[in-house]
Amino acid sequence: MTVLQAFLLGIVQGLTEFLPISSSGHLVLVPYLFNWQIPEEQVFVFDVLVQVGTLIAVIAYFWGDLWGIVKALFAAIQQPEARKQPEIRLAWYLVLATIPAVVFGFLFKDAIEAAFSSPRMTAAFLALTAILLLIAEWVGKRTKELGEIKWLDALWVGMAQVLSLLPGVSRSGATITGGMTRDLKRPSAARFSFLMSVPVMLGAGALAILDLLDVPNLGEFLLPMAVGFISAAVVGYFSIRWLLSYLTKNPLYYFSVYLIILSTVVLVFK
Repeated sequence: MTVLQAFLLGIVQGLTEFLPISSSGHLVLVPYLFNWQIPEEQVFVFDVLVQVGTLIAVIAYFWGDLWGIVKALFAAIQQPEARKQPEIRLAWYLVLATIPAVVFGFLFKDAIEAAFSSPRMTAAFLALTAILLLIAEWVGKRTKELGEIKWLDALWVGMAQVLSLLPGVSRSGATITGGMTRDLKRPSAARFSFLMSVPVMLGAGALAILDLLDVPNLGEFLLPMAVGFISAAVVGYFSIRWLLSYLTKNPLYYFSVYLIILSTVVLVFK
């Protein structure tokens, strides 16, 4: 992997991790469409570790929310009555929403990694993401704010996140769909989606670091990895800000149309 390839893929990751168009799918398809010959042992590790760059973007953008949760947790340890704070409830819901993807990811790790080697399968799953976004707009009543979320809503969103283990199924798209089908407003569904990405990305990043140690010629790979990491973090931050503003007044239909076009191009012409 060259530094330029890593830089461009970092930008792709930063844009597509939060826009509901599948970062995993684009990280598979961009090298495929441009005929980049990236060593197979580098691909999966790069794709996961560059997501940690977008994790930095989430932490930076939602620092106030995350710090509020941390302070509430410490307060609850010292003062039992503090456990009724809304931040505590949100923290438990984020944990609950994370469990399904962790369980399925652990049980089917090898099969999931194998799926990342098939661009045509990835393209097909992009179409599935498009369908999910349409369902979100058709089914969701969009009446609830983030503070009104219940445990069943969180579990439902967590089950939706399981779909995003497949390349081409957008994590943000699946989880925003999950939130909207439980009647969350678009920005509220997106905020919960982005917050629940923190534990998932931390766990995936930790596992990828272990895999990184097994990559041949590791010293040569570190510079491209660092470049991809930084570009993903910077672009990811601005992607979050733009999407939350966009969802205040606009539907998800445009993303769905884009995914259908991209899926068709890959399946028909490549």
